[in-house]
Amino acid sequence: MADSPVKVTSTTEEYLEIIYRLEEKSGVATTSDLVKSLKVAPGTVTNTIARLEKESLLIHKPYRGVKLTEKGRRIALRTIRKHRLSERLLTDLLDVEWEKVHEAACKLEHSISDEIAKKIEKALGHPKTCPHGNPIPTECGGIIEEESRPLSDLKMGERGVIAKITDERMEILQYLSSLNVRPNKIVEIIEKAPLGGPITIRIEGKDRALSQEVASLIKIRAVKENQTSEEH
Repeated sequence: MADSPVKVTSTTEEYLEIIYRLEEKSGVATTSDLVKSLKVAPGTVTNTIARLEKESLLIHKPYRGVKLTEKGRRIALRTIRKHRLSERLLTDLLDVEWEKVHEAACKLEHSISDEIAKKIEKALGHPKTCPHGNPIPTECGGIIEEESRPLSDLKMGERGVIAKITDERMEILQYLSSLNVRPNKIVEIIEKAPLGGPITIRIEGKDRALSQEVASLIKIRAVKENQTSEEH
């Protein structure tokens, strides 16, 4: 039988959301990852993890990290849904810059009820992704990830469509925005420097150099036949 809806604090939501994102990226969330992401003291993270484990929201394996339970995962996805719908609301209706909405949505997501999230979704025309291309979970907690791979994995001469930016920190998004690197634009690999050097891409007729680290944050999907940039 499914658990009844759990009333959780904003701190709980924030931890579960970050653990979910870290699991998606690395398969597990370590205590050091959480300290770095949350910018809090290690003791605070340790105490909160212990509380969340007692509430059956995660499983902690010493020296290996934490993983969400199904109950924790549902709450994380609810929070991510509100976060990404908030980002869409800010960009689509309020014209807030693409690179600024993540920080604002981090605050909004904790004050939006499931009912209001549903109304926002309807008002926006049921968008499938946030402005950075990451999928918006459904009301039932489903999430559809399209097939993609890091830009850094492409070979010289390969082309692809930017599917999403996986790191939504403002400084990353501001940098990519300045290079016009955004979801739904077609990119081509022009050159890959040896020994982990920069990758040169061509986007809308201009060549841009990206570090391996930044290129790994950009996920690419296959180009459809006759597709041009900005097609969805």
